[in-house]
Order: sequence, then structure tokens, then C-alpha cells
Amino acid sequence: MNSHDIYKILELLPHRYPLLLIDRVLDYTVDESLVAIKNVTVNEPFFQGHFPGRPIMPGVLILESMAQASAVLFYESLGENKPTGNVIYLFVGVDKARFKRPVEPGDQLTITTSIKRKMRNIWKFDCVVKVGDDICCTCEVMCTYKEM
Repeated sequence: MNSHDIYKILELLPHRYPLLLIDRVLDYTVDESLVAIKNVTVNEPFFQGHFPGRPIMPGVLILESMAQASAVLFYESLGENKPTGNVIYLFVGVDKARFKRPVEPGDQLTITTSIKRKMRNIWKFDCVVKVGDDICCTCEVMCTYKEM
């Protein structure tokens, strides 16, 4: 089983609080798929305004969590072509996004991303976010990277 704790995620992604949206990688298979989690707490800063009295996680942040999980899978799947310098992974597109269930404080997101296609340095991923057995969101994400 391949996994990453928060410290490894911090090495791979430039995101920091409040925009780091994955807490742990539970498992991944190079060139195939990755499963990560995000623990959603009432202390998240976006809940102050989205929405007072009935907080839900903004859909755009759910999409961002999928992109971050996909970026980790992207990095792990580069193999011998992994960049050695400072790298930033870029979210370059999203298609077919569908929201099925709101995400509320106390939920734990299970984010699954699978490589669908590689086109030079732009990769497409199929992504699903669940809370328990309930699907919250599905989409296709496109990512690339740039050496800094």
C-alpha cells in the first residue's frame, strides 16, 4: 500500500492553510489511481460566509480538492521524469462537473482520482468525491506542471 501523510503532501504541493484541501493519501497506484481524504470541520474559514446558519463547503473547493489529489497522482506517476527543482502543479480545466450532495461540517471527503488520458504535459483525470457511500461530486480534471 502506498500512502502519504500530511508532511509528504506538504512536500509535493505548494498549497498551505487555508487552501490545502487534502489531509492524507490513503493509497495510490502509479499510472492508475489515488484515494485521499479531506476532513471537513466547522472551523474552516469559508464556513463563516458560505452560508451563515447553514454552512456548506463551496463547490469550487470540492473541485480544488480533486485537482490537488490529481496533482499528487500526477507527480507520483512521472517516474524517472520527475522534475528535480521547484514545481507547481496547475489546474488547467474541469469538465462534466456534477454536484449530487452538499458537504457539511463533520463530513470526511473520500477523493478518488484516476488517470484517464495523458496528452504531453496535460493529463486528464476522472474524479469522484464521496462522503461515506454517498457521491458528492464527479468531474474530469486536467492538470499540468511548471518548473519554477
